Amino acid sequence: MPPTSPASQFVAGAARARLRPLGLRRRGQSRLWLDDHGWWLGLVEFPSPSWSQGSGLHVGAMWLWQDVDHFAFHLSERLSGAEGYRSDEQFAPVAQDLALRAETQVQKLRHQFPDVQSVARYLAAQPVRRGWFWEPWPAGVAAALAGDVAVAQERFATVLEEEPVAPWMDSAQQTVRELRGMARDRSAIRAWALSSIASCRERLRLTGSDKELLIT
Repeated sequence: MPPTSPASQFVAGAARARLRPLGLRRRGQSRLWLDDHGWWLGLVEFPSPSWSQGSGLHVGAMWLWQDVDHFAFHLSERLSGAEGYRSDEQFAPVAQDLALRAETQVQKLRHQFPDVQSVARYLAAQPVRRGWFWEPWPAGVAAALAGDVAVAQERFATVLEEEPVAPWMDSAQQTVRELRGMARDRSAIRAWALSSIASCRERLRLTGSDKELLIT
């Protein structure tokens, strides 16, 4: 295993001091930290520039009912571009600042999304953009879970209007057809969501949690 760069050491130390007390966990030895809420994840990434040592900052959220096998920023904000490493003295305060900004944004996301109703309101307020297949999909699921059938049906219809140019789009649209048919049945939608969340957590190798039961 290659030695850890000085920049990575500074970032890891600063993130550990700021994020671990909040309950976040580092993903192995990567620059990704997870804020696990059971049915959604807060994601904090300190990406390394491809051309040199250093770090940026990318913070966002992932809705686990989308059941994928990789971490994805379904909602995100890039809070800093790549800050290069030139020396220990120069980069140590940079790492501290990035970790502090990450801590602030994590707390903001927690306050913004305490329950599925808040997620549904946020996603419903976003403009519908044609060609952005994965934006109306989670908005429809969140609306259905929150009991807003009209918004759920509207967002699901938007997904189905897209031209399926790849097999995965066909599969996703078939799922949306099933969801549209059960949109008025919150218990059925909730059962589907919990099953998808459990599958996604297993595929991502996340440890057990009972927080997904907070979806009501």
